[in-house]
Amino acid sequence: MKNQFQYLKSDIPASIVVFFVAIPLCLGIALASGAPLFSGLIAGIVGGIVVGALSGSKIGVSGPAAGLAAIVLTAIGTLGSFENFLLAVVLGGVIQLVFGLLKAGIIGYYFPSSVIKGMLTGIGIIIILKQIPHFFGFDSDPEGDFSFLQVDGSNTFSGIINTFSHVSIGATTVGLIAMTILLLWSNVLAKKGKFFQLVQGPLVAVVFGIIYYVATASNSKFGISSDHLVSVPVPENFDSFLGQFSFPNFGAITNPAIWVTAFTIALVASLETLLCVEATDKLDPHKNVTPTNRELFAQGAGNIVSGMIGGLPITQVIVRSSANIQSGGRSKMSAIIHGFLLLVSVILIPTLLNKIPLSVLAAILFIVGWKLAKPALFKKMWDLGWMQFIPFIVTVLGIVFIDLLYGIGLGLAVGVIIILIKSYQNSHFLHKVEGETGSGKMKMTLAEEVTFFNKGSILKELDCLPENSFLELDVRKTRFLDNDIIEILDDFAFKAKEKNIDIKLISERGVIKNPPSYIEFFKLDKIDPFLS
Repeated sequence: MKNQFQYLKSDIPASIVVFFVAIPLCLGIALASGAPLFSGLIAGIVGGIVVGALSGSKIGVSGPAAGLAAIVLTAIGTLGSFENFLLAVVLGGVIQLVFGLLKAGIIGYYFPSSVIKGMLTGIGIIIILKQIPHFFGFDSDPEGDFSFLQVDGSNTFSGIINTFSHVSIGATTVGLIAMTILLLWSNVLAKKGKFFQLVQGPLVAVVFGIIYYVATASNSKFGISSDHLVSVPVPENFDSFLGQFSFPNFGAITNPAIWVTAFTIALVASLETLLCVEATDKLDPHKNVTPTNRELFAQGAGNIVSGMIGGLPITQVIVRSSANIQSGGRSKMSAIIHGFLLLVSVILIPTLLNKIPLSVLAAILFIVGWKLAKPALFKKMWDLGWMQFIPFIVTVLGIVFIDLLYGIGLGLAVGVIIILIKSYQNSHFLHKVEGETGSGKMKMTLAEEVTFFNKGSILKELDCLPENSFLELDVRKTRFLDNDIIEILDDFAFKAKEKNIDIKLISERGVIKNPPSYIEFFKLDKIDPFLS
């Protein structure tokens, strides 16, 4: 445990920042999901304490995810009750445990770096765009709605346009002052002494926001309306607090729709988690590597606990994780402490939390979004070449104009297409020998791995060989040769006789002229594992 506690001086300030970022997101995602507001807070608490304790990630933070909001909204209506939905969450957690045992976490390593960087940049842009209305005091769309088509009926850009017809002077004023505090704190004061490093700018901005709200409560021009404040449920007593918890209806366990929803939650939550793990590991300045199978196990346990007490599904989430990294979080204690802060605050000080202006939290999220989507990154990806830039920009645009999962899916699809194109191009090297006796001498060298993706390019080259020519086919470097390619070569042997093309096959076993059967040859040579 010494390793966990040695970074408390960094983890405690970071946990406070994550706590302030998490509050509106937990509530907003619950609202966008059509679920009780308290269910979002439960998921945030469980994601911090339970998942944080079990996870192998040092800087990842878990909680309710915007990417699951549409699934949750649909599922609650389809399954008939919130209690039935909670059963699906519990079963989804069990399925995630199975994923972990089956070592499905390895899937996370197969997402291209360009797509992961596009995901981070796209989320940064969408954070900034989605916080603009809240910064100016227009809150028709709840926090946590990251989709282009919003739950309030507008879209990201029309929502921003509508904002300028509903600007609140009070919300804008406190937002601008909070932004000034944040920039001054991080760029100037943090370099002046340890006090300014220990006490984070976001905490100062939030305290100022509360003081501003109380001081201007009776001012009609500069005051902030109650609908532009954090809205944590306030129980009358401890019994009413306990009454906010809901429990799954295990009597519905035989309902096939429950199991379909459970599998959907497990699949999507696991995918989001693995993507977030890859992204946070890239952001981590200390380059820690998260064990992905353990992460699936931790997420599964978290979803079981969350579903059992009335919480939303949980994933590792990039907004809170990146806020943790940017605030200097070093170990999992940051995530765990933020979970305890959520728990204690909703029990002891919900009334005080409800005095925090959303525009102050929007200012904090602006900083988080900017650090994820710096313009310099676009230039860097452009300089890396089109094979990196196209999947990157497609992912960014998909996230901004559709939503997170679609954007990642589009970026991944483009990345796969580029891989296929390069595989088509790099399957072989064909060289025409000039200046030697007998024109038309060709040398084809096959790559180390040649699969069915390369059929088209090799078939095209062989078909273009002229009559009365000579082909030297070099397979000495080839370690994998797909059966489809062997069949093409075998068919070409027959066609070569008709076109009077001499073939010299060079392998590690020697040289063979005009081999009668390539299938038999490669079976003996054991190049192709399918035939060995």
